[in-house]
Amino acid sequence: MAVQNLKKIFISLSTQTFKNNVLRIKSIENLGIFFAIMAYFSFSLLDTVQKTAVIYHSVFQLLFIKYCFVLILSLFESQRKKNYLFYRSDNIKLQILRSILSIIESGCFILSFKYLSLAEAHSIASLTPVLVVALSAILLREYVSLKTWIAIFIGFIGVLIIMRPGLSIFDPKSLIPLTGAFFLSIYQIVTRKVSEKDSNETSLFYTSIMGIILMGIIGYNYWQPLMEYSFLFFISMGLFYSLGLYFQIIALSMAKAGIIQPFHYTLIFWAIIFGYIFYGDFPDIPTLLGALVITVSGIYTLYINQQN
Repeated sequence: MAVQNLKKIFISLSTQTFKNNVLRIKSIENLGIFFAIMAYFSFSLLDTVQKTAVIYHSVFQLLFIKYCFVLILSLFESQRKKNYLFYRSDNIKLQILRSILSIIESGCFILSFKYLSLAEAHSIASLTPVLVVALSAILLREYVSLKTWIAIFIGFIGVLIIMRPGLSIFDPKSLIPLTGAFFLSIYQIVTRKVSEKDSNETSLFYTSIMGIILMGIIGYNYWQPLMEYSFLFFISMGLFYSLGLYFQIIALSMAKAGIIQPFHYTLIFWAIIFGYIFYGDFPDIPTLLGALVITVSGIYTLYINQQN
């Protein structure tokens, strides 16, 4: 009888411990989701500032400033984690490739804000998660199910709805964010390989150094005279970009990427709001429909990958 009572007590305690652990994990994941939302909110504010800044400054100029702040963030992260050998990498070639991809995709998106509304640029750029899956199958030979390929195809239909090729309303400048999404997808795939050995602060360090050097050399001939509000633009960009990256790092440390990634689509929501508030832009029906199709396609693709 005593043994049975002890068993019941042990089972009860074990069940309660399990429930407490589940609740603790859920609580941490919810906090990770909060930081993911804050990250994309910060990136949206960054893009809002960049849309005005790129009118008065060159893309190279703005990228140079951004990577200066990334360098500061990498040093901060290395100190916070007490990683004093953050400058060492086992993937130098991949780090260089990753950095170049970062520069290209960032440059494309900044340039797209000069010609397109925030909502249009972000809607097309939201094809990125779908492209990552498609390119992973092509470049890394990863298995992709028929359902996933159908979702990817639907995502491309969403882009066509927004861009409307073949119609008089088609704007060739809409290819700029699509190009950015392509290079961002490859960047994310390379980042995944790099992160197997290198820390976040190491990747941030190499990206910032490459960005500063290349944009300093190339951008020298394209440097625009500073305005009265230039430093306000630069500080705002650096602040929002650094906060976005920092919140993203925290979010990924608290929750799996599969849980965090769907919140990438909140960028479209913020783009519509900030575009309307600051620039008086409101997307037309085809853009809203295309954005919805891409979002559903992307979330479904992520869902299928989580099930496999």
